[in-house]
Amino acid sequence: MPIGEFGGAPPLVAEGSPVLTTPMYWMYEMGQASLNPARAITDATKLLFQNPLNPWARTEVGKSVAAACELFERTTRRYGKPEWGLNDTEVNGIRVPVEVRSVWEKPFCRLLYFDRKFARPLRSPHPRVLIVAPMSGHYATLLRGTVEAFLPAHEVYITDWADARMVPLSDGRFDLDDYIDYVIEMLHVLGGNTHVLAVCQPSVPVVAAVSIMEALRDPFVPTSMTLMGGPIDTRRNPTAVNNLAQERGIDWFRNHVITKVPFPHPGMMRDVYPGFLQLNGFISMNLDRHMDAHKQLFANLVKGDGDLVDKHRDFYDEYLAVMDLSAEYYLQTVDTVFVKHSLPKGEMTHRGTRVDPSKVTRVALMTVEGENDDISGIGQTEATHTLCSSIPDHRRVHYVQKGVGHYGVFNGSRFKSEIVPRIHDFMVSAANPSSLQALAAE
Repeated sequence: MPIGEFGGAPPLVAEGSPVLTTPMYWMYEMGQASLNPARAITDATKLLFQNPLNPWARTEVGKSVAAACELFERTTRRYGKPEWGLNDTEVNGIRVPVEVRSVWEKPFCRLLYFDRKFARPLRSPHPRVLIVAPMSGHYATLLRGTVEAFLPAHEVYITDWADARMVPLSDGRFDLDDYIDYVIEMLHVLGGNTHVLAVCQPSVPVVAAVSIMEALRDPFVPTSMTLMGGPIDTRRNPTAVNNLAQERGIDWFRNHVITKVPFPHPGMMRDVYPGFLQLNGFISMNLDRHMDAHKQLFANLVKGDGDLVDKHRDFYDEYLAVMDLSAEYYLQTVDTVFVKHSLPKGEMTHRGTRVDPSKVTRVALMTVEGENDDISGIGQTEATHTLCSSIPDHRRVHYVQKGVGHYGVFNGSRFKSEIVPRIHDFMVSAANPSSLQALAAE
């Protein structure tokens, strides 16, 4: 599984310096276990001071004690995988029930289909969209808003990546080459006439998968490819995340962030990049904002402002739910995308074959960037147009959304009102060159 000229994914830390990092995950688990009694006591105390029969429950002191107990429990809890919660959608002004079910599965991923249960068939089929979710620490449910925005006018599928700590070691390794293979297999399962949409990190493997399919003249190549806030060429307007990878190099990541899954998880002894380390990185980037948010949560709990409390809970129930990544996938991605810039340099390979985006000719291309994106800087996703040089100009579109950061590229009010309609028009027009030409001119 070679990458560029370096012959494969970097060796795992367990092969070089296991003493440095192997105990890390085990210590984390022990810390979580040691907090269980304290969480139980604070939960009981919270219930006591919220009991209407307790006269202290209506006092400032009682409300403050209950708020402090909830704050402690929420900041020490391990958050599980959130539910999708998308039970229905509105299509042409009519509420339609939605059933989420798996239509394809392998050890590290399921392909989920959001099946809209229509009472009557549609007059004309909606565009079929494969959303490739990031495999970067959060669950695919982080794109709940993305899926919700596309459901009214699209047939939606999404990649549901597995938590590596839940995958038994007997199921084998998973690296960037496997990721690309998974994308190709899913496009085959969907059987053509599909639009693929990659959010952030998957942009590189999706471009690689489409390039490989085009080189082989694969009949199931997608109709269009939309890349949103993706790190195609991180040499353009590098962000703090990009600079960190460059400064530390792949050896630092190999020696400091890879550890083994402890007992009793199904993936025991698998080498992973733990989700709790990724979460630490997420929070450290905006520590003051997260501290202010929790201070405000305390104040709102005391005041009894249920709406603001619910908004905080909803956001952090998702944000704090993280998963482990396969070590070989994580290290290979960091090395290929952020350290060596293999794709834009023309050095990326997949199982010994060079990935050549210039082979892409049948797939329409749209790139979307956020004006204030501090993860994938302006121009990094747009670089795809230079690499996919054989796509005719009238079959390519680039759009920069004003006033949004990285998260706003795929979620939020501006995403729903300004980005989704443009992507929808692009997909509908992908098979009509004259329509795409007009769209590209806007």
